[in-house]
Amino acid sequence: MTSHPTDPDLVHLADAEVYQQLQAAKKAIAQDLLRDPVTLARGLDPRYRLRPHLRVIADACVGLERGDYDRLMVFTPSQVGKSTTVAEWFPFWWLCLHGEDRVAVTSYSDDLAMRRGKAIRRYIAEFGEEYDLALLAGSSAAQDYDTTAGGGVRSVSIGSGLTGFDVNVLVVDDPHKDRAEAESPRLRGHVHDWWSSAALRRLQPDRNAVVVVQTRWHPDDFSGRRLEEEGRLEDGGRWKVVHLPAIANPSKFGPDPLGRADGDPLPHPKIRTSNRKALLAWWADVKATSSVRDWHSMAQGDPQPAEGALVSRELLRMIRDGVTKVEPQKFAVAIDPSGGGRDTAGVIGGFLGDDKRVWITHDISAAMSSADWSVAACMLAYETNAVVIYVEWNFGRDMCVLAIDTAWQKLQDEGRIPKGALMPLIDPVRAKQGKLLRAEPVAQLMVQDKVRLRGAFTDLENEWATWMPTDPDSPGRIDASCILAYGLIPEANQGAIVHAPLPQAPTPFSSRPQTQAAGLYGRRIAK
Repeated sequence: MTSHPTDPDLVHLADAEVYQQLQAAKKAIAQDLLRDPVTLARGLDPRYRLRPHLRVIADACVGLERGDYDRLMVFTPSQVGKSTTVAEWFPFWWLCLHGEDRVAVTSYSDDLAMRRGKAIRRYIAEFGEEYDLALLAGSSAAQDYDTTAGGGVRSVSIGSGLTGFDVNVLVVDDPHKDRAEAESPRLRGHVHDWWSSAALRRLQPDRNAVVVVQTRWHPDDFSGRRLEEEGRLEDGGRWKVVHLPAIANPSKFGPDPLGRADGDPLPHPKIRTSNRKALLAWWADVKATSSVRDWHSMAQGDPQPAEGALVSRELLRMIRDGVTKVEPQKFAVAIDPSGGGRDTAGVIGGFLGDDKRVWITHDISAAMSSADWSVAACMLAYETNAVVIYVEWNFGRDMCVLAIDTAWQKLQDEGRIPKGALMPLIDPVRAKQGKLLRAEPVAQLMVQDKVRLRGAFTDLENEWATWMPTDPDSPGRIDASCILAYGLIPEANQGAIVHAPLPQAPTPFSSRPQTQAAGLYGRRIAK
C-alpha cells in the first residue's frame, strides 16, 4: 500500500515537484513541435489539416532556416494551404527559433499583408509563452509590432513600408493581384523595381532568407523574372523551387516533389488524400470551369504568354465547330511518337470532309510508351474507321511501323478488334523541315478556314496558342495535328514532310497484304 506524506511541508514539496515535471514535459512537447512549421501548426491548431504537399513545403522551409539555401519559391494551386503555411505559420515558427529576427510579410495589398500579420501576432499572443516569445508592451499594431526578444513583424504592400525596417526574413505572398496586373508591363515593372530598389536593400548580411508563394500569371511575373535572373538551385542558380501542380506532369516539369506520376492529383485539405477519385473529380471540375490559360497558370503553375504564338486563342475559338453538317471522305489517325527527350506522344484523329476541310475529331495524346501509344492509335483508328495511320518516324524509324503492327495483332488476339478487321495503311512520314516550318503552313490553313475543330480540345488548343517559335521543346499535339493536315491535304505540304517507303523486309504478320488493301479501299471485314 502506498503511503502519502502527511507533513504539510512534504505535501507542498511533492506538489512542487509534480508541477516542475509537468512544466518540463510541457516544454519538451513544445520544443518537439518546432521540428517544422506544419508540425507546429498541427500541434497548436486542431483546425490545421496536414496533407502530404504541406509536409513537402515544410521540409523546404526547414532547409531555408538551416541555411541550405536562402531563396525559396512555392507554386501550388489556390486554396490548398500554401499561404497559411508559408505566410503565417512559417514566420511564427521562425520567430520561435530566432526571436531576435525581424520578419517582413509583403503582398499586393496592405489588407492581405495585414491579414497575415494579424495571424502571426495572434499566434505569438496565444502560443508564444512556451517559446519565450512575447509582444513588446505597447506594440500591438496589426501592421508593425515588436517582440520582447528584439525581433518584430512588419506587414505591408509591395512598393511601400519597408524603409527603415531591417529584414532577416522576407515573405512575398502573391506579389500580383490578378492577371490584368501581371500582364501590364508597367505594373510588372513596379514589382520588379520594388525588389531591386527596396526589398533587397533591407535584407541583413548576418542572416537573411526570402520565401515567395504566388499564383503564376505571366512568364515575366515576379518569380519568372527572379528565375530568369538568378536561376534554379538544381541548375546552379540560387532559388529552391517547390512546384506542385494540380495534376502532376513530371514529363514536362521534371521530378515531382511528391513523387507523383503523370496524371496524379494534388492533395487538398478538405478531401482525404486516399480518395483519389474525389481529388481527380475536384481538379477536373476546376479545369472544366477555367479558361485554358488560367488552368495552366493558376492550377499548373505554368504561365503561358499571350502574344507571339502562331495561332491566337480567338482564332482557335472561331474554328471550333460541332454543328456544321459535313460528310467525311477519309478518316485518318496521326501519331507523333514520344522521343527526342519528350515523353508525351501526340495521337490525333480526324477526317477530310466533302467541304475540303480537315476536321480534327480526337486528341488522345498523353505521356505514353511505344507499347501504349501504338495500342491507343490502333483503337482510335478502328473506332473511327480510319483508312490510314500517319506516323512520324524521326525517333524510331521502322520500329514505329512494327509497334503499330504488333499493337493491331495484340488487340485482335484480345478480341478488342475483330479478327477479320483489316488494318489501315501505315504511312510513315519523315520531317524534312524544322518544327516551325512544319507548323506555319498548318497555322495558315487555320487562318484560311481549311482546318476546323469538331469541338473544344483544351490541351491541343493550349499547345497551338502558347507554343513559341523559339521554344526548345517539340509539342506532340502540334506535330501530330500537322501530320494529319499534311496527310489529308497533300497540296498543303511544301516539302515539310516526305512519305517514307514501307520496310522491304518481310513482316512477322500475315496481315501485311491486308494493310495495303485497307489503305486503298478502307477497312472491311474479310469473308
